[in-house]
Amino acid sequence: MASAALRASRAGWMVAGFGAVGVGGVGVVVPVLPSTVFFIMAAWCFSRSSPRFEQWVLDLPKVGPMVADYRAGLGMKRRAKVFALGTMATAVVASAVLVNDRPVLLALLVVLGVVGAAYVGWRVPTTESVLARSR
Repeated sequence: MASAALRASRAGWMVAGFGAVGVGGVGVVVPVLPSTVFFIMAAWCFSRSSPRFEQWVLDLPKVGPMVADYRAGLGMKRRAKVFALGTMATAVVASAVLVNDRPVLLALLVVLGVVGAAYVGWRVPTTESVLARSR
């Protein structure tokens, strides 16, 4: 019974990992959708289900090094952080224009945008700052 539960758990983590890869892949093409966070989630899901696919994510040419930096506690490079905050702001403003006739939805959108930006701005470390402190 335990092995069936373990297989089901691993299968669930695999599905979640590939779902995150799919959304991250869309984020590579769509400018306002983040991609790296979904690849970080995919690597985390694969770490619980398939070391082979976890390594596959870490070996991706553009995304793998960012995932590895995040895992090592280095956070995001300054340029990536500025880009992420800029695209978040763009997405919130564009969405606010679309829902400006629904005040509750507009308020929720703005609050979530501010919370997301605050998290990225203050809680996610900047690689250059972390490396400067370690010298």
